[in-house]
Amino acid sequence: MEENDATSGVPAEPPVAPGSMRPRGRTALIIAAAALLGISAGTAVGYGIQAERPPTPLPALSQAELAYPAKPLPAGKVPPPLPASQDHQVRTDGDLRKLLLDRPAGWSEDKDADWLNDGWMTVGDLARGYKDEGHMLEYFLESDIRRVAGAAWKKGEHRQATITLVQFSAGVEVMAEDYAAGQRSYMAGDDYAGNEGDLVKGSGEGRYYIYDVDREPGYLPSYQARAVMHRGDIMIEIDLYDTRPISKKDIRTLAERQLERV
Repeated sequence: MEENDATSGVPAEPPVAPGSMRPRGRTALIIAAAALLGISAGTAVGYGIQAERPPTPLPALSQAELAYPAKPLPAGKVPPPLPASQDHQVRTDGDLRKLLLDRPAGWSEDKDADWLNDGWMTVGDLARGYKDEGHMLEYFLESDIRRVAGAAWKKGEHRQATITLVQFSAGVEVMAEDYAAGQRSYMAGDDYAGNEGDLVKGSGEGRYYIYDVDREPGYLPSYQARAVMHRGDIMIEIDLYDTRPISKKDIRTLAERQLERV
C-alpha cells in the first residue's frame, strides 16, 4: 500500500483536542478470554477535560527578519549538510513504517489486526478507535493529519502489543504535541490508569502508565499498559494487554526503543 497523505491546509486555530481511545488490541484479548470463560467487556470513553483546554495559537506564518544571511556564505564557510541519520526531516519524510520499532524476539505478527494494511492505517480506522468517531475524524482532518503507520504483535497465548505513529504535516508540529497532551490529560482518572504515570526518558513530556488490574467474578483478569509521547510531527502510542501482570519495565523498554527510532 502506498503512503497516503490526508492534508487539508493549516487551520486558523487548532481544533478541539481529542478524547480517549478505545484499546484496539484488547478486543482480540477479550475474544481469546471468551473462549475460556465467556467474557465480554467494553470501555468507557470521555474527553471533557481535554475539550476545556484553551486553543494553542499556531506560530506566525511570516517573520519580520530573515534568520539566514542576506548574502550566501563563502564556499569554505558553508557548513556541511547533516547526515540522514541526524536530519529529522529526512528521516520522517521517508517510509514512515521504517520508523516503527522492529518486532522483538519471541513476538509474532498479530494477523487478526484487521485495522492494519501492510503497516498502514487509514485516518478513518484511527477515528473509529474512539467512541465519538465523527468528532475525531473532523479533529484529525482539521489538524492536517498526514498518515498513520502501525504494528500489532502477540506473544504467548494472551499478551498483545500495538504501536501507532500518527504523523501531521510539516509546519504544524504543534498538532502532534497537542494530540499527545490530550491523550495524557485524562489518564490519571479513575476510569483509566488512575495515576500520573512515569516519564519516558528523553521524551520531554512523554509518559507510560500501568493500569490497575480489572477483575470481575468469572472473568480472566485484564492488565493494560500504555505509553503516549511525541517527537517532532509524530505522535507515538504504545499499548500492551495481557491476562497476566505487565511490569513497568515491559512498557518502558518498548517506549524508549520506539522513541529512539523516530
